[in-house]
Amino acid sequence: MMQDDDTTKNDGEGAEATLSLDASLADLSKRDWLVALSGIAEERGHFTTLGKRHFSTFVEGGETLLVTFETYDSIQRISPKAHPLGWDVSKVLGWSTLNIISDGQSWFRDRNIYAYLDDLIDDGFFEEFDNVLFFGAGPCGYAAAAYSIAAPGARVLALQPQATLDPRVTEWDERYTRQRRHDWTSRYGYAPDMIDGAQEAFVIYDPEQTEDAMHAALFTRPNVHKLRMRHAGEALQFSLRNMKILSRIIALAGTGQLTPELFYKLYRARRDDRNYLRALLRDLEDKGRLKLAHALCSNVTTRMQGVPAFERRLKFLSEKLEAMPDADS
Repeated sequence: MMQDDDTTKNDGEGAEATLSLDASLADLSKRDWLVALSGIAEERGHFTTLGKRHFSTFVEGGETLLVTFETYDSIQRISPKAHPLGWDVSKVLGWSTLNIISDGQSWFRDRNIYAYLDDLIDDGFFEEFDNVLFFGAGPCGYAAAAYSIAAPGARVLALQPQATLDPRVTEWDERYTRQRRHDWTSRYGYAPDMIDGAQEAFVIYDPEQTEDAMHAALFTRPNVHKLRMRHAGEALQFSLRNMKILSRIIALAGTGQLTPELFYKLYRARRDDRNYLRALLRDLEDKGRLKLAHALCSNVTTRMQGVPAFERRLKFLSEKLEAMPDADS
């Protein structure tokens, strides 16, 4: 199924470790990671191979179901324990979680996934839950929106999703030209149409990222809330996780409590996020807004400790403004 990387980085924690949701799977070879993951899933639900590049895990919990679309690389990069995001969130919330995982950026365009969801629908799987939330970011956000039609009445939380990579629709997106060869016209193809059956959907994007904003525009629907994260950059899932608000947003979305007002209230956490503050400072300086950049540096150095880069920038901007008293404000 997944290509193995021959390197064994860790001898593991023994057979019992594979049976615990608390076990760290970090630093395992890809083969050992997959064996451990499948063992944990099969103890608590099921593990299913979906062709050569995809597989799913289901961990049974409460009456709310979190369906995540994730990639092997993102799991290894983001999770300290190399767990699917669905496991980390659902363990805290007591939810059930279904995780569809790809090895590589496939946008989940695979007939094996179609057949798998058909089986779940025929078995009434989604009907067993009071609430269902589909979640993903980027290509996984596309999949979350596209496959949400499998559970009418579900909710969707998609971070910077693509609507499609069909060049007839999005030829302006030059980032993923190789992926245009996937089949974008068969089942589950055009994500904005697939969310028509959702109770509500939240599409979160950075309007400064031109292509992401253009894709977000295609999701304009009566049941869609488009939420802007200006200056957050190209990795919104990382940003929200770094701000320690991603799990809270998922929890609210999954139980129908998330609103745009609540989202923006939580997003105030960006004021303490150094990645966001650095991006904002770069933007202000690029636009020649030196007085605002100076005010930002002054605010950050007053509120936060251990910010030498902002301290240096504050000194530089102070000297520059003294020499340019008419700088734009």
